[in-house]
Amino acid sequence: VQLVESGGGLVQPGGSLRLSCAASGFTFSNYPMSWYRQAPGKEREWVATITNGGGNTLYTTSVKGRFTISRDNANDTAYLQMNSLKPEDTAAYYCKVSVRSAAYWGQGTQVTVSS
Repeated sequence: VQLVESGGGLVQPGGSLRLSCAASGFTFSNYPMSWYRQAPGKEREWVATITNGGGNTLYTTSVKGRFTISRDNANDTAYLQMNSLKPEDTAAYYCKVSVRSAAYWGQGTQVTVSS
C-alpha cells in the first residue's frame, strides 16, 4: 500500500488549495479514505472521511462548509478541496486508509496559511 499526498503550499488567509492523495497497492474503490492533519506541537487530528463509493462524507466541525473531500475511483485518487483557509488550518496534511485492519499513511503535505 502506498499513499502519496501533494498540493500543499503557502496560501494567504481566505485562499484555497486542493490536496491530492494518489493511492496504489490495494483496490482503492473498496475502501473509505480519510484526511488527517497535524499542527506543530499538537496531536494528529481527523479532518474528513469519504466512503468507498463516495456517496457519504464526514467532516470535523472546524472545517464543515469550507473543506470538501472527494475521490476518483477510476484514477485511485482522493482529494481535499480547502476553501476559506484560516491560519489555524496550518498543518501537515495526511491521507489514510485502513486495509485488512492495518492503517497506512502517506508522507504528508504541508499547508501554511499566512499573510
